[in-house]
Amino acid sequence: MPFVSAHPARIYAVAAAALALVVHYIPSLPSALVLGLVGAVLGVGESVQRIEDGKTARAGSGIEHQGHA
Repeated sequence: MPFVSAHPARIYAVAAAALALVVHYIPSLPSALVLGLVGAVLGVGESVQRIEDGKTARAGSGIEHQGHA
């Protein structure tokens, strides 16, 4: 679990790429299934973005405090 919380963007990128490959190489998949998975991937992407934004904000606030010490 520490790896997942440390690298959510990398895991998301691999999952999105895997989904694209599966859809490309298995054209017989129902379009409703594919669209549902795409929607889920977009939702997870929003969550990953918020996690990364939080990490960036925490890192930025740490740098500011070091300069004032």
